Amino acid sequence: MKEICRDLQDEYQILDDMVAKLDATGWAIITHCAGWSIKDQISHIAFFDAAAREAITDAAAFAHSADLLFKDLDSLESFNQKTLKRGRQMSVAELLAWWRNECSLLLMELVKLDSKNRLPWYGPPMSAKSFATARLMETWAHGQDVADALKIRRVPGDRLRHIAHLGIRTFGWSFTIHNLPIPEKPVRVELTAPSGSRWTWGPENAVDLVRGSAEDFCLVVTQRRHVDDTGLEVRGDVAAEWMKQAQAFAGPPDNGPPPGMFR
Repeated sequence: MKEICRDLQDEYQILDDMVAKLDATGWAIITHCAGWSIKDQISHIAFFDAAAREAITDAAAFAHSADLLFKDLDSLESFNQKTLKRGRQMSVAELLAWWRNECSLLLMELVKLDSKNRLPWYGPPMSAKSFATARLMETWAHGQDVADALKIRRVPGDRLRHIAHLGIRTFGWSFTIHNLPIPEKPVRVELTAPSGSRWTWGPENAVDLVRGSAEDFCLVVTQRRHVDDTGLEVRGDVAAEWMKQAQAFAGPPDNGPPPGMFR
């Protein structure tokens, strides 16, 4: 837990550094994600960091909050509007203070846990380590939206391994949410880490293969890049279908940006 919390803290700081000195015009820049502004991106992360902290510290209160969040929803857009409402009502200074406080409180609670502790969330309960990984993944992914909007090239780090592993674990989910059977044929994944080391998953003799940089793989499974706009080598029908619809996060099915947007 200390390792994943340290990596999550580093990811928070990278995003904080990108937005902290923006003026009002900068905070209003529209990103590629759902037509949200940069302020909306931080509002979204702050809301779910606060929800994550409540899930750890008061399961009953979290369950009540979740019931209210899902009450009378008629679309994904209405769900998003509920999660963005509080942050949108704040000034930039108030939003930054809220988000930073929630980051700090969440990390304080997470680091105390055993990695196998089960925590409630909006779907099935999650282990504490998976819970922290999900927060890191979401922070990194929405941080990419901010970086793209600001035309900033982030320097990737080996904490991407957490996100890559989550991308592997959600292989079946990526098919299930599209009402497709989970393929029985295995896929070999070979990634080059930012440090230059090699990360692998799956049997060495698998016919289907995904190979390339860890950053490209993470961009695809978090739907921040279409696979055609990356340097990933994809071999085999199952691997190709997976990479076109890979989704390492919960929610309704989505296929991310179209090819060519970030070529």
